[in-house]
Amino acid sequence: MSVPIYLDYNATTPIAPEVANEILPYIHSHFGNPSSSYAIGRNNREAIEKARRQVANLIGALPEEIIFTSGGTESNNHAIRGAVLANQQKGKHMITSQVEHPAVTEVCKSLEKQGCEITWLPVDAFGKINPADVENAVRPDTVLISIMHANNEVGTIQPLKEIGELAKKHGVIFHTDAAQSLGKIETDVNELNVDLLSIAGHKLYAPKGIGALYIRNGVKLENLIFGAGQERGLRPGTENVPYSVALGKACELANKNLDGNKQHLFQMRQRLLDGLKDKVRTGIKLNADLDNCLPNTLSIAFEGVEAHTLASFISSRVSFSTGSACHADSVEISSVLKAMQTDRKTAAGTVRISTGKFTTKKEIDHAIEAISTAVNQLSHAK
Repeated sequence: MSVPIYLDYNATTPIAPEVANEILPYIHSHFGNPSSSYAIGRNNREAIEKARRQVANLIGALPEEIIFTSGGTESNNHAIRGAVLANQQKGKHMITSQVEHPAVTEVCKSLEKQGCEITWLPVDAFGKINPADVENAVRPDTVLISIMHANNEVGTIQPLKEIGELAKKHGVIFHTDAAQSLGKIETDVNELNVDLLSIAGHKLYAPKGIGALYIRNGVKLENLIFGAGQERGLRPGTENVPYSVALGKACELANKNLDGNKQHLFQMRQRLLDGLKDKVRTGIKLNADLDNCLPNTLSIAFEGVEAHTLASFISSRVSFSTGSACHADSVEISSVLKAMQTDRKTAAGTVRISTGKFTTKKEIDHAIEAISTAVNQLSHAK
């Protein structure tokens, strides 16, 4: 094919055509400040509130429980720092896992420096948390539990419903980073028993630079920034109308097409895996239990093949991620694979391939050919 086949949808997604079209009027003509009382301001206020309803509908929330942010990182920061700081009278202890995204782990490390205690829960060989470990970690001074819905590297889905029940039993606020799960699997805040949920628009076929945070009614958060009263006073500043509208439309599409999208993502991943198993002549190791995994995510290692070498070898044909960072004289294994106690050779050979709603059978077949040919050549060269 003339351009590299894109199979890194967990990193980011292209903007859906319907989303792009929804933005255009708010760039070209609908420029009013939503806080203004005249017509072009009121129209933009109505557009934001419509978008808020669209986001809420996707996750089973109330519109007033949604605030717009600049993305998943801000949402995670506000949820975690805001909850801990607002509940210091109870304590300064929180629980998270060893496989969270840096947008969570770095916030926690920052809080540790400010006197908070963090319990970092272990995971099993597939990156899954045991709810019993959560309950054992809860203390009288625990104010927050933050566990991602699905892992961005290996795709493992966490048992949020059970963890949420434990959090509710002990009166602990429960947050989840749902950046990877939204639009791929069912993500209902009431079914999952979560109090705070983070959304990243660019994982959902909306632009980069927009996100949302679900805050269950009654949950108190400390502000991160201060100003006027926008977003219930929790996220002040003139709203990003075009991108809020875009996220709303992306959520509407995800809600409408969830079952079809899930089936398509699964079929494309399965076609890829079956093709690789058929054509690759070296050993293959999966890093996740595909029965408890995002339908689009394949974390896989090829025996005797270094991931960065493979990615570089076929970069003009297929785009995907690796499970390690390559530096001048060393390979740094990802914290997720370390927490899973993946052996160093497997981790260094791990690639993450993630399909999307625009992935086609033709693209998958070309990717199978490119990857298998490269793997066979590189493993034979060893």
